[in-house]
Amino acid sequence: MSQTLHKIGEPQTSKDNKLRESNTQKFSFRLASTGEVEQVSKTRMVMPAPLSKITKLPIWDLAFRPWFISATALSVISLSIWILFLHGKISPFSDGGISPLIWHIHEMLFGFGATIAVGFLLTAAQTWTKIRSLNGLALLLLTGIWLAVRVLLLSHSVNLQLLAIALQALWWLVSIGYLTYMVSRAKSRRNYQFIPLLSAMMLLNLALLLADIFGDTQLALHLSRCAILMFALLVGIVGGRVIPFFTERGADGAKVKSTPLVDKLLPVVTLLCVSVFFSGHFIALAFTPAALLITAGILHLLRLYCWDPISTRKVPLLWSLHASYLALGLGLLLLGVSYLTDIIRFADALHLITIGTIGGMILAMIARVSLGHTGRALKPHGSMNIAFALIFFGALARFILPLFQQASLGWDIAAASWLIAFSLFLWHYTPILLSAKH
Repeated sequence: MSQTLHKIGEPQTSKDNKLRESNTQKFSFRLASTGEVEQVSKTRMVMPAPLSKITKLPIWDLAFRPWFISATALSVISLSIWILFLHGKISPFSDGGISPLIWHIHEMLFGFGATIAVGFLLTAAQTWTKIRSLNGLALLLLTGIWLAVRVLLLSHSVNLQLLAIALQALWWLVSIGYLTYMVSRAKSRRNYQFIPLLSAMMLLNLALLLADIFGDTQLALHLSRCAILMFALLVGIVGGRVIPFFTERGADGAKVKSTPLVDKLLPVVTLLCVSVFFSGHFIALAFTPAALLITAGILHLLRLYCWDPISTRKVPLLWSLHASYLALGLGLLLLGVSYLTDIIRFADALHLITIGTIGGMILAMIARVSLGHTGRALKPHGSMNIAFALIFFGALARFILPLFQQASLGWDIAAASWLIAFSLFLWHYTPILLSAKH
């Protein structure tokens, strides 16, 4: 980022004027094609050193940098804690407050998944709107709030856990508020849909924590499953934009077909599905969401077929996206089937989405975004091919092995696959995300 000092008035030599001059910088920006800040101008006052030296580090330039690192590290740490807990090796949880199960779900779904999603949207919004996204001191403080939530949720004090919930709400409100400011100021109507979607996810997040902390773990579990279905809606929207776009430009000979009717039907079917599933916990319905889930799954699979997934088999950054979308279609389909047979458990089918879709899509996207938005070629390290494959291997193991009464083995394989895959990402990408634009 190029910056030049701006002298006020005639040249002065006094200490006061020198101090004033040193704290005045030209500040505005021009975006590169990657979405990174390329040029700066326009006068404004800035913070004096040493804090300004910290906030000017590359990591605080856009939300994807600190949040991709921290959320991925959280998934590795929290999943390790969960597996050790399941095997009786550690017991870090208190008897009161948030239950171990809901803590695990919350940290993987919201501490990891939602953080990555919001970080991606705040980064992408800068490209969409040409308005400077969250950065510098504000991003540093918001990241500090996010870290405080992680620590406080593991506290044995219910009051501190309630403080964590309040801080989680603050994190959501600031993030959604800034995204709203960007898209509304730029009149980016196509992206208005993300505001109610993220707001609904925020409410589900806070409600499940409060329900569990006050003793209704079953309600919290139900709300977490509703949130996963909302993630399916988000993946459908974002995936529907980027997967065919990337495929046409990155896969040799790809024959991508547009699906306008399916694109219109999917959000409606998914929202109806979420509404029916959500309501079923509170009122007796004459029907289940099975038909809607199966319909949504089939529509996703039809959409994927039109994107020519076979053409991506030699491009890891593409086939990984297609595989994660395949897991979404199959996951929703099997969730619906779980209402019709006892052979398939709802929770097992759900992990095709949580691991294969959310985990797989996130790994594929952050591997791509981290390269593209730092000005690097879209050529990930060869070991990332292993990372992509491990995520889908883990998702299949988590779904299939319980069918053969090997649930514990399925959990272990899925966890090990996740830990290796995202550790590989941290190993290769942390230096990239901490460094300046290439």
